Amino acid sequence: MTIEHNEADVPVVIIGAGPVGVTAALLLARRGVRSVVLERHQDVYPLPRAVATDDEVRRILQAAGVGEEFTAIARPANGLRLLDARHRVMAEFRRTEHGLHGYPQTSMFDQPELERVLRDALARHPECELRGGVEVTGIGPDTEGPVRVTYRDDDGEHHLWAEAVLGCDGANSLTREAIGAVWEDLRFEERWTVIDIRTTADVRSWEGVDQVCDPDRPATFARIGEDRYRWEFRLREGAEQPVRELIAPWLPPSHEGDFEIIREAQYTFLACVADRWRSGRVFLLGDAAHLTPPFIGQGLCAGLRDAYNLTWKLARVLQQGASERLLDTYESERKPHARHMIRLAVVTGWAMTGGQDSAAAIRRRALAAACRIPGLTELASRDLSPPLTRGPLVRRRLRKGLAGMHCPQPWITADGRRTRLDEALGDSFTILTITDPSPSLNALAHALGIRAIPVTGLCDDGTLAAWLRAGRADAVLLRPDRVVMDVVPTGGRDFTGTRDWASLLHTTRSPHPSRRTVDDSLLRSVSR
Repeated sequence: MTIEHNEADVPVVIIGAGPVGVTAALLLARRGVRSVVLERHQDVYPLPRAVATDDEVRRILQAAGVGEEFTAIARPANGLRLLDARHRVMAEFRRTEHGLHGYPQTSMFDQPELERVLRDALARHPECELRGGVEVTGIGPDTEGPVRVTYRDDDGEHHLWAEAVLGCDGANSLTREAIGAVWEDLRFEERWTVIDIRTTADVRSWEGVDQVCDPDRPATFARIGEDRYRWEFRLREGAEQPVRELIAPWLPPSHEGDFEIIREAQYTFLACVADRWRSGRVFLLGDAAHLTPPFIGQGLCAGLRDAYNLTWKLARVLQQGASERLLDTYESERKPHARHMIRLAVVTGWAMTGGQDSAAAIRRRALAAACRIPGLTELASRDLSPPLTRGPLVRRRLRKGLAGMHCPQPWITADGRRTRLDEALGDSFTILTITDPSPSLNALAHALGIRAIPVTGLCDDGTLAAWLRAGRADAVLLRPDRVVMDVVPTGGRDFTGTRDWASLLHTTRSPHPSRRTVDDSLLRSVSR
């Protein structure tokens, strides 16, 4: 029976209740957008998978409302080392406990614990509904108006009509198939075995990640928790060694004590990007949009970045009538960034394996020599998350300016209490100025219904003022995701891109009560 609906049953349907899907639901809920999350499993998948995250993603989890809960289950790590076949250090990429985003630059965690934290938070939000034990069987048609999502459970077949659909349904995504997207192969495919172990043995660890660059037996090792460890080994042809033999180089020679294998699984590591991430109001996120080898720990991180980038834009379109073109910036911003991360992972993978051709030995020697160049490892560490490229929501001015970069997140004093910057700013565009804002900047802030805030005295250590001076900026316009959207350079007067980006954010219907409608005449006056 065909049922016609004139409006959506729910603003957003999210397919997949893994970390990416649930984080997207939480970010939308905190903006007042309702969602239904459809998941084929009834409960959290119990075995560990992702184990590492960075400080930018810790900031995203803070925005989703689970920052403190994640801190309780996370373990800061020292960074990444490249070792040769004899486990001698070739390069060390140090990570600090106080990164740009206000958190340790690398943290280790157990994915089931993270998923429980996210599910618990989801249950506290009436804007979110999780339906487990269901199978999504259809998405479409791809026309203007609500998108139909068909799913099946023990009671039969059901339909939902949504204003938007987020496909967070993994590498074998039905959503990707529904929008006709295909994989673009970035040329990396290897079979590896992943081993998670619990033991009280004195395992040799530097409290960071080791990548063993041995073409005969490349490996990855990291300490995940107090008594939890992760090893990954590339598979060889023929019979494999027993687990104890594989991990023996990290264990005391005479260890015969407790030794619990939590998981041993084989995976094919791939490097792929979907050729399109959107069709109308249907979007791909996480592994549905991109697959990466795990060598720099950015698989899950990339998916959470997808959720953060898309949700504030989608909320603005759904709640405030912002231009549909705002949603085009999701793929144009995230796809180049994801491709960059994947290529870094592939390069690291080739550094570990050396390849199988006649030039492999030459490449390994070149890598070892390059790692001895002063400052190179520090530069490589900083480049893990490059600025967004120029686009409708990123105005480029100076060659080495702040546009497209994230604003630091120091501790600040606001309303007489000490808090993190993002918590004080809330979910809003914000203008930060190095001195008292000019009349034109105050006028723009009033037109957008936001604040123009001088940073002098805002944070205890002067971090924000130093950041603005280093970027040769008198003022910056921050997006809700804390990316610098536009810059007033030192000695400048105003933002020059106002007319361009204001058209994307223009409200075409009654805004959410907490927002102002953009005044076109005022925008014209401040953008001359």
